Amino acid sequence: MVWRLFISVVLAVSYVAAAATDATAQRRPTNYDNTVTGNDPVARFFGFNGGSPVGRTTVSFPGNHKPGTIVIRAGERRLYLVLGNGQAVSYGIGVGRDGFGWSGVRRVSAKREWPDWTPPAQMLRRRPDLPRHMAGGPDNPLGARALYLGSSLYRIHGSNEPETIGQAVSSGCFRLTNADVIDLYERVQVGATVIVQ
Repeated sequence: MVWRLFISVVLAVSYVAAAATDATAQRRPTNYDNTVTGNDPVARFFGFNGGSPVGRTTVSFPGNHKPGTIVIRAGERRLYLVLGNGQAVSYGIGVGRDGFGWSGVRRVSAKREWPDWTPPAQMLRRRPDLPRHMAGGPDNPLGARALYLGSSLYRIHGSNEPETIGQAVSSGCFRLTNADVIDLYERVQVGATVIVQ
């Protein structure tokens, strides 16, 4: 009983120290990535997945898609990055809410780290309370990375609300946790095909 209490106190102190370190790192504007790399030792010890309720994993994915292709299955709330040899990396995503879903084929036209966000006119008409422009950073709704889909208004991007992954909450964009979008960003090339089903 005493040992359990001792271990609980040690873990609590470690967690508070890690949280204080993370809070300090978040105030540093020169290196935002320290806020999303999952450097919480207690979370790693217990196997937490960067705050995502839907973990990233490699899965069987038969089909004729070229490696590097992204297949989004909105109904499953999953994004698949095709690896080849019948496999893909599966990411949990947030999708468009009712009336904002779409399907089709696009290409990744650009990639941005810590992108600025300028809400489109249609969104501002629905939500006049939104800022007209927001600089990139930990509080930006686009999160740590964004992949732009052709000339459309839609993106695959990070999120500072990991609890929304697996839900239909966006205006048509596909959101991942910041940890997952950084992983995807490093693997995907500009020009990659994106198939939304």
